[in-house]
Amino acid sequence: MTTFKEHVILITGSSRGIGRSIALAFAKEKSTVIINYLANEKAALKTVEDCKSLGGHAEAIKADIKNEVEVKKMIDNIIKNYGKLTCLVNNAFASFEFNSENRKIIEEITWNDYLSQFEGALKYTHNTVKYCLPHLKKQSNSSIINITSNLTKRPIIPYHQYNIAKSTLESYTKNLARELGQYNIRVNCIAPGLVYPTKGTINTKESLKEEIIHQTPLGRIATPNDIAGSVLFFSSQWSDFITGQTLYVDGGFTI
Repeated sequence: MTTFKEHVILITGSSRGIGRSIALAFAKEKSTVIINYLANEKAALKTVEDCKSLGGHAEAIKADIKNEVEVKKMIDNIIKNYGKLTCLVNNAFASFEFNSENRKIIEEITWNDYLSQFEGALKYTHNTVKYCLPHLKKQSNSSIINITSNLTKRPIIPYHQYNIAKSTLESYTKNLARELGQYNIRVNCIAPGLVYPTKGTINTKESLKEEIIHQTPLGRIATPNDIAGSVLFFSSQWSDFITGQTLYVDGGFTI
């Protein structure tokens, strides 16, 4: 039975926010964690340092995951240095401003707005999956975990291009799970609600946070650590017979 200590995990976009919390959670379990980042080297190195202080092994690798050449090079380096890959967490997404008051309404949205978010949700994920798969297939039990959003189920704010792109990622996840089950590779989604604080939510209006809290049975907003626990579950032997699913981690908001 695989233990967390035997895991080698790649987490995209993990220098800050939710990705950082996921990395730290794996490090506490003595896993080997690959911190992928695009621009913020300082934050990535700080995450590596903090992972090591928790007893895990960590390395930061800069790679633009919309570029297949850079993705392949990153995966080749992981295999060269660690000999395997057991889990892929697709956390990175295209830049998006979560602003409920100044968002684009449907008449203002261009096709390029959609394409930008489709690239962040699908192309980023497809590129990493494509180059990780040969190595995930070599494991007796491996997993892919995609981070989506509870806005796909309950679009309390109609961020059209973002919400629809994340919905597409959930469909991609189901199709991938159907195809990869024969290799015992499990593919699932984590769909957080509003997670505070992160770079994307730091400017969220207090009135909106209060509205969400009021409609959430558990009576609070998620923190990045709340998401990390669910990712560990989907990478562990406790979810051995779960694939193609979306887990809404939002304190019950979507019910």
